[in-house]
Amino acid sequence: MMKKLFLICTIFTILTGCKNDKKQTPIAEPYKLNQTIYYGGDIITMTGDKPSYVEAVVQREGRIIFAGSKADAINRFEGKAKKYDLKGNTMLPGFIDGHGHVFNVGLQALSANMLPAPDGEGNTVADLQRLLKEWMAENKSFIEKTGWVIGFGYDDSQLDRYPTKEDLDAISTEYPVIIIHQSGHLSVVNSKALESVGYTAETEDPKGGKIRRVDGSKEPNGVLEEIAHFMVLIKNFLPKMTTELQDEMLLKGQKLYASFGYTTAQEGRSTPDGTAAMVRASEKNSLILDIVSYPDIMSNREAAASKYMGSKYYNRYRVGGVKLNLDGSPQGKTAWLTHAYHKPPDGENKDYHGYASMTDEQAYSYVSDAYKNNWQIMSHCNGDAAIDQYLNAISRANKEFGNDDRRTIIIHAQTAREDQVKRFAEEKIFPSFFPMHTFYWGDWHVNSVLGKDRAYKISPTNTALKNGLKFTSHHDAPVALPSSIRVLSSTVTRVSRSGAVIGPDERVSTYVGLKALTDWAAYQHFEEDSKGTIEQGKFADFVILDKNPLKIDTMELENLQVLETIKNGKSVYKK
Repeated sequence: MMKKLFLICTIFTILTGCKNDKKQTPIAEPYKLNQTIYYGGDIITMTGDKPSYVEAVVQREGRIIFAGSKADAINRFEGKAKKYDLKGNTMLPGFIDGHGHVFNVGLQALSANMLPAPDGEGNTVADLQRLLKEWMAENKSFIEKTGWVIGFGYDDSQLDRYPTKEDLDAISTEYPVIIIHQSGHLSVVNSKALESVGYTAETEDPKGGKIRRVDGSKEPNGVLEEIAHFMVLIKNFLPKMTTELQDEMLLKGQKLYASFGYTTAQEGRSTPDGTAAMVRASEKNSLILDIVSYPDIMSNREAAASKYMGSKYYNRYRVGGVKLNLDGSPQGKTAWLTHAYHKPPDGENKDYHGYASMTDEQAYSYVSDAYKNNWQIMSHCNGDAAIDQYLNAISRANKEFGNDDRRTIIIHAQTAREDQVKRFAEEKIFPSFFPMHTFYWGDWHVNSVLGKDRAYKISPTNTALKNGLKFTSHHDAPVALPSSIRVLSSTVTRVSRSGAVIGPDERVSTYVGLKALTDWAAYQHFEEDSKGTIEQGKFADFVILDKNPLKIDTMELENLQVLETIKNGKSVYKK
C-alpha cells in the first residue's frame, strides 16, 4: 500500500511540478516543451549501408525522442507535440560540412561577386570591371571603413584573358583594389595595392609564393600567388576589417550555409581574426549553426591550445583540431605535382609542376606537434607530390606516437594516385574529397591542367570505397558556393560544365553521396554519436528537400531544392 501511495505521489509531482519537503528541479509540463512530430513524406534515416525509412520522427527540446511508425507517434505524442506535415517532401539528417570556411564565406558575401556563370556574371575581364564599379557604388560605407575595394571569385579558366593591375587601375587609383581568385590561392591587385604592400621590381618572391612579373622585366603585373597573396590579405586587408564587419561576415556565412541545408559548418583554416569572431559569437550565444574550427597551426596555434579544443561545444562553437597547408590550387596551377602540368601557366617552362609550401622536415614538425598534443590534424594537399609529403609525415608520426583512432584528415586529395589511396587506408587517413571540381573545372583539368588520364582520376571517391574507406565530399566555400546540392550532384554524376563525364569509373551511388554529407561527415568530426543519422537520442538536425534524391534520375540531382533547415528542432532557414 505504501509503495502504491509513493508511486501515485511521484507521478503527481512530475505532472504538476509540486514539491515535497526536499528541493526538486521543476519539470516543464508537456505542452510547454518544444516538441514536434514530423510525418507525411519520405524520411531517410541514413542508418546502415542501404536506405532505410521511418514514417515519423518526434523531437523534444532539440533531441530526437522517437523514430518509427506514424501510428505510434500519433498515439504517443498527439496533444503533446506540434504536428509538421512534410506534404510529400523528403527529410534527411542535417548536412555536415566536410570542409569549408564559414567565416570567409561571409567575406565573399560582402565582396563584389566575380564568379562566372552559373553562379555569377564574371565571364570576361570587362565583366569584372563592370561588377567592381557597380559594387563600389553600392558599398561606399565598406570602402570608407576599410579603405579597400574587394571582389571575390574570378576564374581565369572561364575568362577571355588573365586580368592585370592595369585592368584594376581603371577601376581606381585612389583605393587599393584586390580581386581574389575562385580558388582562394591567388589574387590580382592594382598599382595602389602594390604600393601599399611594398611589392616592387626589387621585391623577391617569398618562399612558397610568387609575384608574377610583366613580360621581359621584374615589374609586378599585379597577379599574386600563394604566400605572396596571403600576405596581402593577412597583413594588409584583414586588419582593416572592423569587429562589426567581422561579426557580420560570420552571420552571413552561417545564413548562406543554412540555405543549403547545413546544420554543422566548418571553419577549415581559421585565422586569429576569424577565431576572435567565433569566440565573440559563442560568448554572446548568437551562433545559429554548430561550428567546428581548425586553426592554422602555423599562424594561429594559440587558438588550438585553448579551452575550446576538444569534443565539447561552447554555445555551438568548438575547436576540432588544426589545419596544415602543403600546396596550392590545381585550377590555379600552383598545386605541387610529381609530373608537369599539361600546359604550364604563362611564364613557366614545360617542366613546371607547381611547388611545395614547405620542406619535408617542416611538414613533419607540424604533424608531430599535432600528434604530441593529440590534436586531430587536417592538411590541404591537392597535388600528388604534396600528398606524398603528407603521407610520409603521417607514417613517421604514426610510428613515433601511435595511431589510435586519430582520424587524421587529408583535404582535397585531388590528384591522389591509387597507391596513395591504399596508403590512406594503411595509415588510417580519412579523405575529404572535392568532386565539385568535376563540374566547375573538369574541362579545364582535361584540356589544360592535367590532361585526360590524370583529370579522370581527380577526387577518386570510388577508389576510396574499394579500399574500404569512408570519405566526405565538400565545397571548400568560398571557393564555390556552399551548395550541398552541387556537392551531391558532382559526387554522383561527375558531369562538367560542357556535359562531359569526368572519370566515369569514380562515380558513386546517390546513397553513398548522401552518406558523405551526413553519417560519414559526423564520423569525420568524431560526432557520430550525436549527429549524421535520424535515430533516438541524436540532435534534431534536419534538412527538408522538395524531392527524394534516391527516387529521381541522377541527372536531376542538381535541381533539388532545400526547402527548410532545422537545427536542434528549430527552423534556421525556410525557402
